[in-house]
Amino acid sequence: MKQHACSARAGTRAIPFLSSLLVFSFAVVALPAFSADCPPLEKREANVPEQKPAFEGQTRACGVQTERAIAVDVVAKGLDKPWAVEPLPGGGWLVTEKTGQLRHVAKEGEVGNPVKGVPPVDARRQGGLLDVELSPSFAADRLIYWSYTERRKGGNATSVARGKLAMNHRSLSDVEVIFRAEPAYDGTKHFGSRLVFGRDGMLFITLGERSEDVMRPQAQQFNSHMGKVIRIRPDGSVPHDNPFIGTTAALPEIWTLGHRNVQSAAIDASGKLWIVEHGTKGGDEINLIEKGRNYGWVIAAYGEEYSGKPIETAETWREGTVQPVYYWDPNIAPSGAQFHSGKAFPEWRGNLFIGGLKDRDLVRVVIQDDKVTGEERLLADRGQRIRDVKEGPDGFLYVVTDGGDLWRVKPHK
Repeated sequence: MKQHACSARAGTRAIPFLSSLLVFSFAVVALPAFSADCPPLEKREANVPEQKPAFEGQTRACGVQTERAIAVDVVAKGLDKPWAVEPLPGGGWLVTEKTGQLRHVAKEGEVGNPVKGVPPVDARRQGGLLDVELSPSFAADRLIYWSYTERRKGGNATSVARGKLAMNHRSLSDVEVIFRAEPAYDGTKHFGSRLVFGRDGMLFITLGERSEDVMRPQAQQFNSHMGKVIRIRPDGSVPHDNPFIGTTAALPEIWTLGHRNVQSAAIDASGKLWIVEHGTKGGDEINLIEKGRNYGWVIAAYGEEYSGKPIETAETWREGTVQPVYYWDPNIAPSGAQFHSGKAFPEWRGNLFIGGLKDRDLVRVVIQDDKVTGEERLLADRGQRIRDVKEGPDGFLYVVTDGGDLWRVKPHK
C-alpha cells in the first residue's frame, strides 16, 4: 500500500519486529476542510500540527451541546484516591481506592470501612487497586472481579482476582487470582487497566506496556502481556477461539496488541468493545477492538514524546496496523468510559462518556456508524480530574474524581 502523507516522521528507522505483525490494510483518503456549519470543538494548536489525520473526522470533531440542563449531586466525599466506581443492582456502589481499599458506598452516601479480603497492592505512583467489575451473574453468585498492581519476583505487574462479596458488603470470601500479566518489571507506570465482560461472558482485561523505553517494544511481542487487550473466561482459563492459540511463542490470552496504556474500556449497545488509551504528548485515541488486530504502539502513533522530540520508532501509519477511530491532540488524558443507554438522557443514547484527567472534565463523544461525529466537554466548571464514569440501574451517570468525590449526573428537574 502506498504510504500517505500523514506519516509525518520521515526517516524513521526500520523496526526489526515488523515481520511478526498480522497484516491488515487501511485506506487513507484526502481530507476536506471543516465546513463552516461544523466548527470543531478543539481549537487549540496541536502539539504536532504537521501530522494530519488519515481520514475525515478522525480528530477535532464538531462541537455539540446537550440540550437538557444537567444536575450534579455529590453522593459521597472523602474517598482516598478513588480509581473505579461500580454501581450495585440494589443501589449503592463499590469504589476502589488506589491506595488499596475497596469500599461500599451505601445508597444514602455513607462510606463503609474497607472491605476485608482484598490482597495487598503496590500503590507506588500509577500502581495500586485499580478496576472493579461485577460478575454478569452477580445476583446469583455475588462474584466481583478487580485488577491491581501485585508485587512479584523481579518487580510488579497487573493481576486480576475475584471473590464473593458478602451480603453486608463487608468482606470477600473464596478470593483467587485468575490472571497475572507477565513479565514482571520493576517500574511504577502504565499498568492499565480496565475490566469489562463481553456479551459472551468472557472477560476483557486492558494492560499498559509499562512506559519505559526498554519495555515499549513488548507491546508488539507475542510472548508478553504488556500493551495488550486480554480475553479469558471468568475462571481465568483461555477461550478456545482466542486468535493466537497455536501461534508459536504467543501467549494464548492475547486478544489484540499494540496498545500503550489503556485505562478506559466499554461495551456498546451492539456488544462491540471500545477502548480509549493514553497517548504521549498528543495521540490519545479511541479504538474499536477487533479480534487479533494490531493497534500500532510503538511503531504507529500520533503525537510526540513528552520532551517534545519525535517518537523515534513510530510513524502515524504502518502497514499491518489499525488506525484509531479518533484521536486527540492536545490530549484529554482518558480514564474510565461508559456508553449511555439513553434511559436518563434520550439525546445521549449511544454516546460514549470518558473521564478527562488533563482538562478536568467529562468528555462526551457522539458515535454514529462507528465514526465520531461530535464532541462535548461537561462538568469542567467543577475543576476536578474525572477518574471513572459508570451508568447506574437508574440510568444516571456516576463519576469518581481524584479529589475524592462520588457524583451523580442526572437531568435537572
